[in-house]
Amino acid sequence: MTPETLLAFNGALLLAVASPGPALLVAMQTSLANGRAAGVAVGAGLACMASLWTLMALLGLDALFALVPWAFGAAKVAGMLYLLWIAYGIWRGAREPLAEREPVPLARAFRTGILINALNPKSVLFAAAVLVVIFPPGMTLVENLTVMANHLVLEMISYAGIATVMTTPAVARRYLALRVWLDRAAALVLGALGLRLLLSR
Repeated sequence: MTPETLLAFNGALLLAVASPGPALLVAMQTSLANGRAAGVAVGAGLACMASLWTLMALLGLDALFALVPWAFGAAKVAGMLYLLWIAYGIWRGAREPLAEREPVPLARAFRTGILINALNPKSVLFAAAVLVVIFPPGMTLVENLTVMANHLVLEMISYAGIATVMTTPAVARRYLALRVWLDRAAALVLGALGLRLLLSR
């Protein structure tokens, strides 16, 4: 592993974080609806699980899915159901006044981030595909752990930045003005992503 390969991985990782998907949508919606601290917490959960997927991909877990296809299918079904449940909760709460909502515990926001990425088996396959192209085979355990730690820190910084931007006064005012429509759009997109996860190969 060289600094150049790590830099290439970071570039691919930043593009993955910024690409539309359940993780980005949940991070943005949580920040808008529940505040910066909750957004940072859900982002920390997303980052922890994603970096763990990266380590497992480096250790060859993607081969397990190839050998045991039913495990991949079961994970996809669980992921779909969880995304639909999250979408239902967002849709149901769209018209509920924010002042009447109970603050979201940071531990629950963190668990939500963990589960969003834990129940998306395509994360490990994506990680494996990127890692095979960028990193040489036969890396040491220390090098693998370095890649994981780098992934964790970069994602946590990225999601903290997203939470900060989403909770600026200008963005917050616009969100409040369109909250019902934005929350319901987010719910529909999350539901569609859940179904897409199930139907994808």
